[in-house]
Amino acid sequence: MERIPILRMGDLLLVTIQVDMHDRLAMTLQDDLTERIVRDNAKGVLIDISALDLVDSFIGRMISNTAAMARVLDAQTVVVGMQPAVAITLVELGLTLHGVKTALNVEKGMTLLGKTHF
Repeated sequence: MERIPILRMGDLLLVTIQVDMHDRLAMTLQDDLTERIVRDNAKGVLIDISALDLVDSFIGRMISNTAAMARVLDAQTVVVGMQPAVAITLVELGLTLHGVKTALNVEKGMTLLGKTHF
């Protein structure tokens, strides 16, 4: 089964999505990520979507739901690297990433999470 790697950086988890997301992969990522938040006692999650050219409503909801689950597990989520076309699509679909902070890149995302060094 295809999986997206989740890297640990101190008390943060970094997910870099470099493949086109399909529904099954998105659900697997959501399960893997919530499991890792608990296992690693992560306080923050960075989801790098810079390689995604398109996001549909399911993937937008999955990101929002994953962030909500992370909050319940005491971790903040920052989505980084959003392409302008993806931002436009999310707005046109009427999707808001409630409770999800965004940043232009991983470095700025780490700053949002209050992590400037490791």
